Amino acid sequence: MRILAASDLHRDLTRARSLVQRSAGVDVVVIAGDLCTMHRGLDEVVGVLREMPAPCVLVAGNNETLEELRQSVERASWDGAHVLHGQGVRIQGQDFFGLGGGVPITPFGAWSWDLSEDEARALLAAMPRGCVLVSHSPPQGAGDRTSAGEHVGSVALREAIERCDPVLVVCGHIHDSWGFDGLLGTSRVLNAGPEGVAVEL
Repeated sequence: MRILAASDLHRDLTRARSLVQRSAGVDVVVIAGDLCTMHRGLDEVVGVLREMPAPCVLVAGNNETLEELRQSVERASWDGAHVLHGQGVRIQGQDFFGLGGGVPITPFGAWSWDLSEDEARALLAAMPRGCVLVSHSPPQGAGDRTSAGEHVGSVALREAIERCDPVLVVCGHIHDSWGFDGLLGTSRVLNAGPEGVAVEL
């Protein structure tokens, strides 16, 4: 299976159009949240992305809520989109599971859509073994290093990955770690960033 993975578009319509063009050669597109910026510009980005021919698995970031993303996809009549949060979908025999929002709770204030570690644990309990995990936030210790050298990822996500051994984890959120591609146990963790990365499973 060929996957095109991206995150953190933040209203960048040029990058969104590039993803649409590149999606013609893949089986699934995965977008790990933050399509807009502070709840603005979501419909414009979704309106571009809906033109992609491949199915797309999305989670909300902390810049848009789950409900905002679902409503935007519905308004766009984007039939190929699968918005996941604490749930999964199977595409071409491969399980995908999604978790949106900022985990742990960010310091950004009321505009940011965040989850506590305990809320994330409850949602991750249903994650199947061997899935592709799509999470806006990275796990603790992988793809989560800030420019100050701090690891700010989610402990709940790390625990779930260690328990379920997903074949791939696509995340974003921590801009300083865009492009990170490494292992957590046997699971490949990719902090995709807005340019998009092609992955073969």
